[in-house]
Amino acid sequence: MDITSERGRVHRGIRTRRAALALTGAVGVAGAAVLVALPRTEHRTPAPARHPAPGASAGAPSSGASASGASASDASASDASASGAGADTPSPGARGIGDPLLPLDGNGGYTVRRYTLALDWRAPSTPFPATATVSATATQALSRFDLDFAGNTLHTVTVDGTPAKAVRDGDELVVTPARPVPRGRAFTVRVAYTADPTQRRHRDDAIQDYGWVPTPDGTLLSLQPDGAKMVFPADDHPSVRAPFTFRITTPAGLTAVANGRLVERVRQPGGRVRWTYDSEEPVATQLVQLAIGKFDVVQSKGPRGLPVRDVVPDGLVGDTEAYRSLTPGHLAWLEQRLGPYPFRRYGVLVGDTDLPVALETQSLSVVPSADLLGDRIDAERNLVHELTHHWTGDSVAIRRWSDLWLSEGHARFYELLYGDTRGGPDLEGMMRSAYAHHDQWRHDDGAPAEPTEPGLFRQMRYDGSALVLYALREKVGEETFQRIERSWVSTYRGRAAGTRDFVGLASAVAGEDLTAFLTPWLYGPHTPPMPGHPDWQVDPVEED
Repeated sequence: MDITSERGRVHRGIRTRRAALALTGAVGVAGAAVLVALPRTEHRTPAPARHPAPGASAGAPSSGASASGASASDASASDASASGAGADTPSPGARGIGDPLLPLDGNGGYTVRRYTLALDWRAPSTPFPATATVSATATQALSRFDLDFAGNTLHTVTVDGTPAKAVRDGDELVVTPARPVPRGRAFTVRVAYTADPTQRRHRDDAIQDYGWVPTPDGTLLSLQPDGAKMVFPADDHPSVRAPFTFRITTPAGLTAVANGRLVERVRQPGGRVRWTYDSEEPVATQLVQLAIGKFDVVQSKGPRGLPVRDVVPDGLVGDTEAYRSLTPGHLAWLEQRLGPYPFRRYGVLVGDTDLPVALETQSLSVVPSADLLGDRIDAERNLVHELTHHWTGDSVAIRRWSDLWLSEGHARFYELLYGDTRGGPDLEGMMRSAYAHHDQWRHDDGAPAEPTEPGLFRQMRYDGSALVLYALREKVGEETFQRIERSWVSTYRGRAAGTRDFVGLASAVAGEDLTAFLTPWLYGPHTPPMPGHPDWQVDPVEED
């Protein structure tokens, strides 16, 4: 996606949606911002059977303790208690997890323990049989519950092997089991359906089209922000993760790949092949990747023998090798700044498609082939950006969508920092340009931690959020900033965290309360002075 603004002026830029948003003052849907205090909450011990509440962020954890919010199911239970129902009286699970920007994403009343997806792939753009088995645990006594599920032809739904009533309600699949599910009980939902691999949706921001992405001989997935529901029934919110088992059956001559490790490859009658993958780690639904096509799988090693698996369409192995081979160096460079890589393997899926963006699908980032066939500086910035997300965004998940700045801002910051050391644009110059546009971006799409839903994936979440991290580095110094960053990814590894978590942790590491400094950077209509740069000026806001 080579653009200089949301208005579409063409420029020799970077195809990934993050880098392609060049610093020229992108104008999006206007959204008035107001100065608000950081949300207040209390320390809690995380309960594995509950979702963290996307609507609140915990403070920095004390030594030996973790912080977690309440779940959407907690809210349902509270409502039941308020109406006189006991804690064990069955009631409906919440329809959404409670995220203010996308309120119906995710579901309440249960936590997913594992997804098992069985996909009987046939041909590009051709519907095919599929089943999704969702193993879950009830966090309240459930009379019914929802799954996020859009499109596709529904056939049967069972709960613990018994037919259940299932009703489509927009993007919600409302399931009423034959018998209520007691609180604390493990249960299994099996949904049989015909998958529609033509399903895509559109956003008027950097995401553009998302969902199933067709390729010449198969498909791949681009599910951010909430496209998983077009592929399988899900608890579809970025704060919620579970392990996945993928069983993908393909015609002879095609290869299936997915997040994690190949467990087995079994030939089926008629020459078809069943590929089974285990995700190895819990995965947020927006980070699921499964791809089918005529691929070569190229194996190599990263630091300390880390398995690196690149998945490349036939005919592109040689042409993309020069840039793909840089991954071990990228891993080593990021480990020096953020600590050990947090997963068991990594690799790049080369997308031979019109996909305009790259995406940090967990352990197997998808990168359009055009990104790997052009300028080295641009290619490396894209590769480093998606790899950085595996620390910030994949391992440390966002608690709610308004915390997206923590994911995209970090990826953009390290992308620019790396490029600055390799002949790319000067980091200070890029940040000065971002500073000049910051009030305009606040006006158009909300402050970094105060986005509008239409402006969620616009320039403020990329360059504008990287600027917050740059300001923090200028405030506390490079050495303290690096300690904050390493502590952030180690403290919240494998967990969801939010803006207040970051402010609290940064304050603890720096040895000073940074709330008064970071609050105006993260919230409100006006950009604060940049520490150490009194000459930097913010351009006046242009009204639409």
